[in-house]
Amino acid sequence: MASFVQKQAKKHWMWRAMDATTRQVSALHGGDRSRTSAKRLWAKIPEAYRQHATFDTDQYVGYEGGIPAAQHRAISKLARKTNQIERFNNTLRQRVSRLVREALSFSQKLANPLGAIKLFICHDNVTRAAA
Repeated sequence: MASFVQKQAKKHWMWRAMDATTRQVSALHGGDRSRTSAKRLWAKIPEAYRQHATFDTDQYVGYEGGIPAAQHRAISKLARKTNQIERFNNTLRQRVSRLVREALSFSQKLANPLGAIKLFICHDNVTRAAA
């Protein structure tokens, strides 16, 4: 998911790891769309997930260097394994105003949209755990 900081030319990406069973976000990283960002997201995923989980991603090549090949499956949208993360993207766009419109909601610092997204994710994770 992309957002802008200061101006449209400064596009930043929100990388997330989501548990398919609980639909809770287990890791978040903000950065560019490179293998380095994929590796940083991987480092933020809790150890239990990194050891035992299988990661279904879209076919973006940046994941290939960031997630070990034995645990990574690059799938097409037809497989419908990315529906939960796409639905979560839509929910974020509806509830976090900085992601609603590209032209109107610029943040001055990267920490601002990341903080708003982290706050929403924490609230969403707690709500899902209580349900």
